[in-house]
Amino acid sequence: MNIIKAKDYDEMSRRAANIIAAQVLSKPECVLGLATGSTPIGTYKNLVEWYNRGDLDFSKVTSVNLDEYKGLTKDNDQSYYYFMNDNLFQHVNINKERTFLPDGTESDSEKACKAYNDIIHSVGGIDLQLLGLGHNGHIGFNEPCDCFELETHCVDLTESTIKANQRFFATYDDVPKQAYTMGIKTIMNAKKVLVVVSGADKAQIVKDAFFGPVTPLVPASVLQLHPDVTVVADEAALSLV
Repeated sequence: MNIIKAKDYDEMSRRAANIIAAQVLSKPECVLGLATGSTPIGTYKNLVEWYNRGDLDFSKVTSVNLDEYKGLTKDNDQSYYYFMNDNLFQHVNINKERTFLPDGTESDSEKACKAYNDIIHSVGGIDLQLLGLGHNGHIGFNEPCDCFELETHCVDLTESTIKANQRFFATYDDVPKQAYTMGIKTIMNAKKVLVVVSGADKAQIVKDAFFGPVTPLVPASVLQLHPDVTVVADEAALSLV
């Protein structure tokens, strides 16, 4: 595991974007696994800026996202489909027909999960998977539990995750209580994994996930077993290690 210490969020975002840009430049037809949430926004802003300068070409890139809320339509401004379009896809020349997320509008969980697994297999797997890190150690929506889930599955979100997401919705009742997410096996099968972490509030989970025992109670800890993981974190997030 390679840990890169950045001074602050802006430097973290630039260094993470550099790694993604290097992947696109070295393999223009690569498959990027993408993440949502507040932490990757700066990374996407840098990628858009470099595209606008003519330094990057996304025309041959395929993307598969980690997760999507169950029950949200694509035009809902809190859906991850909307997030990705707003923060990246509509600003670069990526082919929208090769950008994939789980179908949050599919009420049949088994059908939705199988369909997404089939998509990931059909594109040949993931060259680089971008991840954030939840306060409880979740990656994607793989929440702490007694085993590592394998492929795409429907999860009941924990109370802590629901409360963390409540700030984005009008009321608690509006917050989705389930989501479709890639499983640990899918993430671990990515050729490279890039984790971005920022803020003192993540310091304890950084220590637990990357310097503690490997356990499904801290899902991100499994990344210690991956052969090519880079963690880009700011000083605050690394303050306990």
